[in-house]
Amino acid sequence: MSTRGDAAYQGPGSQPRTYRRPVSILWWLHKRSYAFFVLRELSAVFVAWAVVLVLLLVRAVALGEAEYRGFLDWAGTPWVVVLDVVTLAFLVLHAVTWFNLTPAAMVVRVGSRRLPPAAVAGGAYAAWVVVSALVAWLVMR
Repeated sequence: MSTRGDAAYQGPGSQPRTYRRPVSILWWLHKRSYAFFVLRELSAVFVAWAVVLVLLLVRAVALGEAEYRGFLDWAGTPWVVVLDVVTLAFLVLHAVTWFNLTPAAMVVRVGSRRLPPAAVAGGAYAAWVVVSALVAWLVMR
């Protein structure tokens, strides 16, 4: 046994290291299901941004009209508008994937029968549409 720094020698009783091919940082783009998974996980960052934006809005309203006008001016800048459009797209992706996972996370029984997964997901989508219509009605009236 050599102790002069051979690359394969790791110490007494150890095995030589096997070659590990380097993995690209964009490995997840090579398969659609991996890309979709990573985008769904990334959507959590945009959900957090949406929460921060709403909290900033509530703060501005609480501090008075001048602060509220300042917030509206800031929120109307092009980079914030672009960020909000991207956020909306990721929020829709997040909601759709969450509703599609609902049947796996929640078993709904009616009597002794289990509701089919499509009915559980459909109920979530129906509730989403109803709540969205209610919010739109409240905002636009």
